[in-house]
Amino acid sequence: MIIKPKVRGFVCVTAHPGGCAAHVDEWISYVKSRGSIPHGPRKALVIGASTGYGLASRISAAFGSGAATLGIFFERPSEDGRTATPGWYNSIGFTKAARAAGLYAKNVNGDAFSDEIKAQALETIRNDIGQVDLVVYSLASPRRTHPRTGAVHKSVLKPVGSAYTNKTVDTDKGIVSSVTIEPANEQEIADTVAVMGGEDWEMWMNTLADAGLLAPGAQSVAYSYIGPAVTWAIYKNGTIGLAKNDLERAAKNIDSLLRARVGGKAFISVNKGLVTQASSAIPVVPLYISILFKIMKARGLHEGCIEQMQRLFATQMYAAAGPRFDEAGRIRLDDLELRPEVQASVARIWPDVTTENLATLTDIAGYRSEFLKLFGFGMAGIDYAAEAEPHVAML
Repeated sequence: MIIKPKVRGFVCVTAHPGGCAAHVDEWISYVKSRGSIPHGPRKALVIGASTGYGLASRISAAFGSGAATLGIFFERPSEDGRTATPGWYNSIGFTKAARAAGLYAKNVNGDAFSDEIKAQALETIRNDIGQVDLVVYSLASPRRTHPRTGAVHKSVLKPVGSAYTNKTVDTDKGIVSSVTIEPANEQEIADTVAVMGGEDWEMWMNTLADAGLLAPGAQSVAYSYIGPAVTWAIYKNGTIGLAKNDLERAAKNIDSLLRARVGGKAFISVNKGLVTQASSAIPVVPLYISILFKIMKARGLHEGCIEQMQRLFATQMYAAAGPRFDEAGRIRLDDLELRPEVQASVARIWPDVTTENLATLTDIAGYRSEFLKLFGFGMAGIDYAAEAEPHVAML
């Protein structure tokens, strides 16, 4: 079939297998161009490995340090007349490239929140690689079925306490408008924390530790975002922010666990605002990112997912001097985004953006390009007018 992008709101419902593989190859080439990461991970478990920061982490571990990687994700294969999800194609592209380079790469496709998938992952580690020295926790899911209670929790993107009104942009139509979001109730807050907080990360790490599958000195990292004040009502101080607070709570518990059991450590990496499938769904944030891209590109400061994760591994987690933490014990990869001069420029532009000047005051074109790349579109060297085979088996 000929596969074209079909955008519905903040998601693209099609994905191009060849384009996704090309995007993965582009990220691999970047990591290889930066040279090897001495003393990097040797055996990595990446939970949420198929897109965004998780995929970039897996690529950085494999092609920066030669690590064996086990990827956990929940992706949908193709059906008649329907492509697979981009994460499906990304994972196939990564696995082919890793194995061609002589690297161990295996995948488990299923609900990472479930006991069944945890057991399958543990069995694979035990049989194939023995122990892991890095666990990346990078899940982004709208819902979670709790493995103990059976309750289904659904996350929401809402402010807490009072309604929030600000500008947002329809990135597909290019229309800037005002959006008002009603506050979350207590149940919605609790559900969002259950889905996006740290409980499942703790379950994974306790299970791995109890099974003896963590190598001496093993590290674990999860990802967060703080951002500027203009996004705080919907992010840092909203339901997502409360979930991220719980992620930080979990990081402290896991750090204590790793120090006691294997002499390792756990921490949060606070990353830069980027175009991901998760961030595109958050009101206000895409407009902010479009402005941010324009400013950071003009200053030569722009980074994408792969640049961020390669920098995390090379200059923080596996640097000779060790990672540098802020006062809360977090690594800060958002340091360039939050430079005062960058945020001052955002603050100057924000009030003036309208539908009419969106293309000149922001980098909406760059945002759209990065968004489509997530689904394998807009990649150089791919003939999008040619027939493509959507049915590709997972490796």
